Amino acid sequence: MDKKAASQLKATIWIGKNGVTEQTYEEIRRQIKDRGMVKIKWLRSVEVDPTGIAAACGVELVQTRGRTMVLARRR
Repeated sequence: MDKKAASQLKATIWIGKNGVTEQTYEEIRRQIKDRGMVKIKWLRSVEVDPTGIAAACGVELVQTRGRTMVLARRR
């Protein structure tokens, strides 16, 4: 997936004060299946491991910038 397409996406998943939950993983998997790529943002107060989330969902980490990451289907 190219980074230009990733930067033009709008965030469709926000990780709040509860952090990453099983429902978050399920929603990521569902959106990846439907759209192929998903942009995720999170709060400053939440510790998030983008690489760990990508591995847990079985997807590719395309880009991380600040508190935003883009995940896509594996090639």
